[in-house]
Amino acid sequence: MTATPAVSASPAALLHHVRTGRARSRAELVALTGASRNTISGRVDQLIGANLLAEGGRGWSTGGRPPTLLQFNSEAGCVLAVDLGVTSVDVAVTDLSARVLATAGHPIDISEGPAAVLGEASRLGRQVLAEAGLRDADVRAVGVGVPGPVEFSTGRPSHPPIMPGWHDHPIPEAFARWAAPVFVDNDVNVMALGELGVEGSDQDALVVKVGTGVGCGVIVAGRVYRGAQGSAGDIGHIHVHAADGRSVLCRCGNTNCLEALASGASLLRDALDAGLPVASTRDVVALAVRGDGPALELVRDAGRTIGTVLAALVNFFNPHRIVVTGGVAQAGLPLLSGIRESVYARAMPLAARTLDISVSDAPELSGRVGAALMAIEGYLDDESVRQAITS
Repeated sequence: MTATPAVSASPAALLHHVRTGRARSRAELVALTGASRNTISGRVDQLIGANLLAEGGRGWSTGGRPPTLLQFNSEAGCVLAVDLGVTSVDVAVTDLSARVLATAGHPIDISEGPAAVLGEASRLGRQVLAEAGLRDADVRAVGVGVPGPVEFSTGRPSHPPIMPGWHDHPIPEAFARWAAPVFVDNDVNVMALGELGVEGSDQDALVVKVGTGVGCGVIVAGRVYRGAQGSAGDIGHIHVHAADGRSVLCRCGNTNCLEALASGASLLRDALDAGLPVASTRDVVALAVRGDGPALELVRDAGRTIGTVLAALVNFFNPHRIVVTGGVAQAGLPLLSGIRESVYARAMPLAARTLDISVSDAPELSGRVGAALMAIEGYLDDESVRQAITS
């Protein structure tokens, strides 16, 4: 018989259990962790003293005195969430439960370089703080998602193919105005966190972003899997065979990468080649949503191509679910039907038996919510909580 793994009873873990709804009282924390009542009571009192937990209301009695309910104090500070795309920058300020308090953003070209783009992100950060009536001193952490590979431990991009001039740039330094830790990851991992939400999940999942490029966030047992150097999930540069036999040069220098054949950029290229009246990927998606035949077929074909790669990943990883997000995901069913067609045709029956494939409920928000959750999780780690309760 396999032993059940112990559930941590550290102050940070107790805080996490309450934040995510796994426990709502001292008694439930005792039952969940197996720690003694005195240990739990003492650590909860420390968290209350640090203004991270609060008492409020009474729970249902099971025969004795009704338990006092515990609540996470989501107003004990705020975080800045920065979502950088190839063609846009969006910044939000949230409370410590990732509830958006104010947000701002606009189109931008990532190729303008880190000085211009990060300078604008910092300006938008100041703007949303002011709109929410918050001060610089209220910021507890900053989360940043960028459209390229990132060395997570340093927050520096590593040879990002669609971010010229960004390699090894110290992104955290751009947010030094706020005396708070800065966490940087690639945009797909950040979106994956956004899809998991505040309560998280214990499932294995793939979160696939189809935007200017194509990428994948890998969730293992409810946590983002980044790999040895932080580049796990870079499916955009897996080689695929084009259905029409053509050879397409990818911006990375190779040919027939998934990104070169089925990304938002490739959709726009193919739509223009087909003579469709479009000027952006959004235009192609909008035509497909309105039922335009040629646009629908382009989006469906992109889905089929993406699905061939995902089928291999399903056979290898056997996830519970696949969530599709990003700008092209707003096309909805046409993209999804193409992906499902290829996955269910090519994946092994056992691996696909209960697999759920869906489009994100809010693809336009998942980047900001995920960046906020990354910042919150980083701020409320063991060391930070330990410092908070002893200071």
